[in-house]
Amino acid sequence: MKADVLLGLQWGDEGKGKVVDVLTPKYDVIARFQGGPNAGHSLEFGNIKHVLHIIPSGVFHPDKVNIIGNGVVIDPITFAKEIVGLKKLMVNPEKSILVSKKAHLILPTHRILDKAQEFAKGDAKIGSTQRGIGPVYTDKTARNGIRVGDILSPNFADKYRSLTKLHIESISHITGFQFDLKEFEAGWFEGIEVLKQFTLIDSEYEINHYLSQKKSVLAEGAQGTLLDVDFGSYPFVTSSNTICAGACTGLGIAPSKIGKVFGIVKAYCTRVGSGPFPTELFDATGEDLRKKGNEFGSTTGRPRRCGWLDLPALKYSIMINGVTDIFLTKSDVLSGFETIKVCTAYKINGQLSDRMPFETSCSIEPIYTEMPGWNDDITKIKDFNSLPTALKNYIAFIEKETGVPVTIVSVGPNRDETIFR
Repeated sequence: MKADVLLGLQWGDEGKGKVVDVLTPKYDVIARFQGGPNAGHSLEFGNIKHVLHIIPSGVFHPDKVNIIGNGVVIDPITFAKEIVGLKKLMVNPEKSILVSKKAHLILPTHRILDKAQEFAKGDAKIGSTQRGIGPVYTDKTARNGIRVGDILSPNFADKYRSLTKLHIESISHITGFQFDLKEFEAGWFEGIEVLKQFTLIDSEYEINHYLSQKKSVLAEGAQGTLLDVDFGSYPFVTSSNTICAGACTGLGIAPSKIGKVFGIVKAYCTRVGSGPFPTELFDATGEDLRKKGNEFGSTTGRPRRCGWLDLPALKYSIMINGVTDIFLTKSDVLSGFETIKVCTAYKINGQLSDRMPFETSCSIEPIYTEMPGWNDDITKIKDFNSLPTALKNYIAFIEKETGVPVTIVSVGPNRDETIFR
């Protein structure tokens, strides 16, 4: 059996949480493979709207196994809050959630370091969510990190104090930055006790055991391909590998064990924080997209930057990930626009290009193809053939340009507002 991978092909916020929730009935195991509380996966079903940050998006299906993989970084405070929220919705998380011993812990001082580093950068800041993600991944690669399995160690407190001291020494060199450690520690040790109530596993063995037993596995990514630390718009990226290869390192799955790769694509583009965004709209159209799409970060609440679909960036993401299926989300947000534009090439220093440039600070002029829009309310449509002709043409254009079929079309935020092809 092979594991399927689901990930974002843009700058995150593509609607991965909803799609994982919709697909979960087809799988036995849902496994998060990277990221941490900087992720925000929104799910809507019935009259419930819930945002998950660390917990896999299959958690609302009680008969499924949800694994937090070794590539994920866990803030015990956020984790504990999520567990409380799930229990209010009558979910039994201790029964369905397994946590990798090799996942790294976000310490209070990781969050302080994140804030201090952004403070020191001033106007050159990258737009971090300031949740400690960068510093904890830094400690991981520097071999200083504390992992979930360490909480069972008799010298866990010593490890905590040693790393905290190291962080505080580093922060002390940033002039003008002040902090109160006790404020950031509040609730952290309580969160550690919550973590201890869960089954802590060697996730690489468990995942491969499930595959050998012919169990179906869906690997769930966070953020998006264009935020990948290696292949994204560096340095305006996250600190982990958000691409398909990240599922191998973040779960312990061999490349030969990867099956289908589902790429989530919003029908337009959004981005949170700093960094290049060739198709960004600064006019009334961009504001309309933000309002209609409720484009505000589910983790930070920050307004998202909005723009038209960027095909050179999308083709790049498809190439990097080996995408087999495109799932198009938020197509309903485009209803009501008389004309829809799609970027099909860039003009860089007077030269046309269909490639993502290495130098992200260069001037990139998007070259657009215009297509007619549609006015219909599509949120109640259940059959692809019943969609407006203009939307079907838009989808056909994406398929032709990318060479990848669009096999799911999301026509609204609720799990029922999904069309399978």
